[in-house]
Amino acid sequence: MEHSGDSGGKPYSIRAVQRVCNILDLIQEKPEGFSLTQVAEVTQFPKSSAFRYLNTLESRRYVMRDPLSGLFRIGPAFLPLQSQQLTVLADRIRPYLTQLRDQLEETLNLGILDGNCVSYVEIVESPHSVRLAARPGDRDPLHCTALGKAIACTIDPARVKTILDSEGMAQRTPATITSFQDYLEDLVTTHLRGYALDNCENDVDGRCVAVALPDIGLPVAISLSAPAYRLAVDDVPKVAEALEQAARQLIKDITGESSS
Repeated sequence: MEHSGDSGGKPYSIRAVQRVCNILDLIQEKPEGFSLTQVAEVTQFPKSSAFRYLNTLESRRYVMRDPLSGLFRIGPAFLPLQSQQLTVLADRIRPYLTQLRDQLEETLNLGILDGNCVSYVEIVESPHSVRLAARPGDRDPLHCTALGKAIACTIDPARVKTILDSEGMAQRTPATITSFQDYLEDLVTTHLRGYALDNCENDVDGRCVAVALPDIGLPVAISLSAPAYRLAVDDVPKVAEALEQAARQLIKDITGESSS
């Protein structure tokens, strides 16, 4: 039986299986897409051999190739597993969202990058009679939502451009960012301060703050949304701090790290 050098010489390890597992790890680590060069690096293969592996996985629908960017991404064969993973994730996150809702008295959301849009997975609504709340399954654009901006900061800029080129940057309100260059500058600001802000860009009467949840294998973020008159711009940093604290604890909980 062939032993793999990649596995540190462990007995019964098959090199070809190790390489396929390395590709599967790459699929999970790079939900925004990965290149043939990256596959060649993780498999320690020349590109021609790495392409044959990818071609086989593509034929079985485990990966798919984006015709615009040329990047490979997770394929539809994983969708049942991904759906189950989302259900488990929502169950784990719901208590944190409920706690934040009770603390801040506004609507909390869990969103995921679903194709070219942000899809709402879990929503815990504000107790106020007037509130800003989507419904589970609703989809919003990447360019004018706090969830979209937070997630966009965690994926490859080429993938972001591909999405915006495909979907456009419709002006939902007078404050909506409609220039790709301006959007990139906003993402830089978002990355530096650690949270995303939709400042009446998706809804003329709404304001939303979001933080991403990196390192859990899915392009997701949590957000707080509220009517703009109730969530003043001066209060945004305080809300962002509460979201960031919850996100750090969430990631520790989900990844199994011990809390510091």
